[in-house]
Amino acid sequence: MNKEPTHEEYAGQISKVIEALDLLHGKWKLAILLSLSHGKKRFNQLLKEVYPIAGKSLSRELKELEQNHFIERTLIDAYPPTTEYAITAYGKSLERVIFEFRRWGTAHTQKRNP
Repeated sequence: MNKEPTHEEYAGQISKVIEALDLLHGKWKLAILLSLSHGKKRFNQLLKEVYPIAGKSLSRELKELEQNHFIERTLIDAYPPTTEYAITAYGKSLERVIFEFRRWGTAHTQKRNP
């Protein structure tokens, strides 16, 4: 028999959702993670793939994703020096969430534009 969650259990569930949304806030983070899930990218590659994100916004989002261990940044010793971004194993743990957002977004677009 399934027992209804208590108010405290619901509150705990809601706080976990709020915590996750706080880490992923902003309209670009999931798109950046989706792009990086297909391989390492340089800044300008991400700028093109996650269009129409502005460079300043991309820089801020990458910094936050790195601080929260979703991505890693590697400085390539070349001339000129380049930086590559890659999704981490922790970032990959969001693949199902990203897939469901993409699936829902596709369905929503089809519903909105029959």
